[in-house]
Amino acid sequence: MGRKYFGTDGIRGLVGQAPITPDFMMRLGFAAGSSLVGRDGLRAKERPAVLIGKDTRISGYMLEAALEAGFAAAGVDVMLCGPMPTPAVAYLTRALRLQAGVVISASHNPYDDNGIKFFSAQGAKLPDAVELDIEARLDEPMVCKESARLGRASRVEDAPGRYIEFCKSTFPNELDLRGLRIVVDSAHGAAYHVAPNVFHELGAEIVRVGDAPNGLNINQDVGATAPEALRRAVLESRADGGIGLDGDGDRLVMVDAAGTLYDGDQLLYIIARHRAGSQPVPGVAGTLMTNLGLEHALARLGIAVGRAKVGDRYVLEMMQEKGWLLGGENSGHIICLDRHTTGDGIIAALQVLAALRGANETLAEACADMTLYPQKLINVRMPAGFEWAADAGIRATQKTAEAALDDGGRVLLRPSGTEPVLRVMVEGRDAALVSAQAEAIAAAVRQAFR
Repeated sequence: MGRKYFGTDGIRGLVGQAPITPDFMMRLGFAAGSSLVGRDGLRAKERPAVLIGKDTRISGYMLEAALEAGFAAAGVDVMLCGPMPTPAVAYLTRALRLQAGVVISASHNPYDDNGIKFFSAQGAKLPDAVELDIEARLDEPMVCKESARLGRASRVEDAPGRYIEFCKSTFPNELDLRGLRIVVDSAHGAAYHVAPNVFHELGAEIVRVGDAPNGLNINQDVGATAPEALRRAVLESRADGGIGLDGDGDRLVMVDAAGTLYDGDQLLYIIARHRAGSQPVPGVAGTLMTNLGLEHALARLGIAVGRAKVGDRYVLEMMQEKGWLLGGENSGHIICLDRHTTGDGIIAALQVLAALRGANETLAEACADMTLYPQKLINVRMPAGFEWAADAGIRATQKTAEAALDDGGRVLLRPSGTEPVLRVMVEGRDAALVSAQAEAIAAAVRQAFR
C-alpha cells in the first residue's frame, strides 16, 4: 500500500497549503489518536496520552492547537512541552511512559515550511504499519467522543531541565569541558534554550549564536545548514571550537579553532575511532551519500560500513538489523544507539567532545587519518511526477560521467524525500572533474523537462 501523506521524515510542506493546514492537522490528530485508543499495552479504561513539542516557527502555534483538538476529540490526553528539540520529544515520550510523541517541525527548512513527525512509546520513529493505519483513518469521518471521554491537555513545565540532565548523563563522569570556550549556534531553533546550557553546565564558557528566535528567522543564515555564521563567531571570539545545530536540533556540524568545518562523516569517524580504542566496533551505518573517505578510513580500523537509503530512519533500520550502535549521515544526523533512540545533535557533539578530551586531541588531529573525497551536490528543481530515470539524455550523461571517473569515484541521482528536487551527487579524487561532471548531469536534467 502506497503512502499518501507520510514521507521519509513524517509529513512536511508549505504552511497554508495541503496538507499543512489547520483542518488537516485536526483530522491528523484525531486519526493518530484513534489509532492509539485500544492499542495493546493500555490498561482497561485507561486513556492514552501523547506529548506534543515544536520548534520555533510561528506556524507552530496554529498547528499545535489543531493537533491538540484532534487528539482530545479522539479521547487522548495531550501533554505540551513547547519548543523542544526533536530528540528531546523522543526522550520525554519514553521517560514519561506515554503512548506517542509528536514534533511540529520542518527541521532545516525555511520558516514558512512546517511538518509533523511521530515517535513511538519507545522513542523511535513509528513503524510503517502504524503510519499506514493513521493514513487509512484520515479518510474516515471524525466522530468526536462523548464529553466524559474527551482528552485533557496539560503542560510539562520542567521539560527543558529534564532533557538537559539527560544529555549531560551521556558524557563521561570523569571528564568535563572546563577551560574550553565553545560557540553554540542553535539556528534560532528548538534548542536555543537547551543546547548552550548543556555545554555550560559541563564547564565550558559559551558564546551564543542563533539563540533569539522570533518565529520567522529559524535557520536563516545560521545553524548547521549555514555554518559561516558559526565559523565567523569562532574566529571573532577566539573560541576553541563551535557547535552548529539545525532548527530542530537533530543535525550537527562542528568548527575548530582555525575555522575549519567538520561534517557528519568526519564527526562520525571521530566517535567510531575513539570507541574502537576500547571496545569492538563491528560496523557503522551510513547512507548512499556517505563519503568514500569515511569508508576507507574505517576499513583501516577494521570497521565495516553499510550504506542505507538516505534518511535517518533507514540508517536506524540498518543499525537495528545488524546490531550496530553507530550510524549517521554526512548532513550531520548522527545516531549513537547506546546513548539515545534517535539522532541527536547535542548528544553527538558530546560524544565528539568526549573523544577529544579523552585523547587530548583537536578535531584536526582526530581526523588526520581520514581524507574526504571531493563531492559536488546539486539540487535541481523538477516538476512533480517527472520520470527522470527514464530519460535517455540523463542516462547518457550519467554514463559519460561514470566513464570519466573510471573506478575512482561514483555518481548518485536520487529524488529528495522532502523537497521537489532531484539531488545530483558526483564524488571522486579530482575536484575539478567531479564539479564538471555534476554540472553536466544537472544541465541534462534541466534540459529534460523544458
